[in-house]
Amino acid sequence: MLRWLTAGESHGPAVLGLLEGMVAGVEMSPRTVGQALARRRSGHGRGARMGFEADQVEIIGGVWRGATTGGPIAISVANSEWPKWRQVMSPEPGPPPPGARAAKLTRPRPGHADLPGMVKYGHDDARAVLERSSARETAARVALGAVAAAFLEQALGARLVSHVVALGGVSADGPRPLPSDVAALDASRLRTLDPAADAAMAAAVDQARRDQETLGGVVEVIAYGLPAGLGSHVQADRRLDAALAGAIMSIQAIKAVEIGLGLAAAALPGSAVHDQLDRQDGRLVRRTNNAGGIEGGISNGEPVVVRAAMKPIPTVPRALATIDTATGAPAQAHHQRSDTTAVPAAAVVAEAMAALVLARAALEKFGGDHVRETRRNLAGHLAAVPETMR
Repeated sequence: MLRWLTAGESHGPAVLGLLEGMVAGVEMSPRTVGQALARRRSGHGRGARMGFEADQVEIIGGVWRGATTGGPIAISVANSEWPKWRQVMSPEPGPPPPGARAAKLTRPRPGHADLPGMVKYGHDDARAVLERSSARETAARVALGAVAAAFLEQALGARLVSHVVALGGVSADGPRPLPSDVAALDASRLRTLDPAADAAMAAAVDQARRDQETLGGVVEVIAYGLPAGLGSHVQADRRLDAALAGAIMSIQAIKAVEIGLGLAAAALPGSAVHDQLDRQDGRLVRRTNNAGGIEGGISNGEPVVVRAAMKPIPTVPRALATIDTATGAPAQAHHQRSDTTAVPAAAVVAEAMAALVLARAALEKFGGDHVRETRRNLAGHLAAVPETMR
């Protein structure tokens, strides 16, 4: 079974990702991971930190001479700002060093994990919480997602695309992007192919920055080329849509997840929602893809479509009302450097999480110890499907 873990803090020496259960033979290199991380760092509305904090990738294990070995894959994404924080973040016992960086954080930010984390783990300094709850952790997820995406393409011929559907109340129009559009999306400052929406979103971000505000939005991930049969209807924890929803919901600041038509289906009659079947040129086709490529918890061969809503970043520059946990008195929340919006980056993180979940489902279905074996098992599965069901 494919499993993944991350470790590390926002201002620590590095964030780490560990991926266990990946087959051997998947072509992979530090450059592949670095390219994925560069996509996460891009986007109009990111803060100053993206400009001076580089992602230094090191694959510690599980990849040899450009391919996975079958062993656990360990990836380190080093923090180039670590020397400035070495004393503040030191694991050694003793009093904090002098200076503003080490000052105790007792004014928790509404919407962050600060206060609940302090209560849960018994901390009197929010830094012990915010360093781990920070979205910097998603760098490790994106690094591992790059491995999963490479496996999906090399084993199944499947490719994932992520884009921004809405930002700051501005919606993008047009058809869903295809794998051939990835380069254009990567070049877009707001990860959209709609020029008018791009301009309006950028204007909204610029205004929010002037207003000392933050903005949320909606992102979408589409997985093309997946075979039918991933996931299962027989147990709740084996349903593919449930696994995708849980993984996407685990991303910092994500507050809602939809599969396919999602919430809009609740307002329509059944005849307008369910994807009717036809036979066209000897092949089984669906007239629509309102189910988002998943029926009964199982992929049905159509593109898998997952959408997620990201709330505005809770580190609001104008500082929200809170209390000082040291005194109980009313206070203004402390303010760390933050982005005006990270919606384009959230699309990339959602793509990584979807890749991990889909890779796990593919390995559960097709197995194998080498990517060649997974491809053979897939071919056998496809060949065994009766003609009337293809």
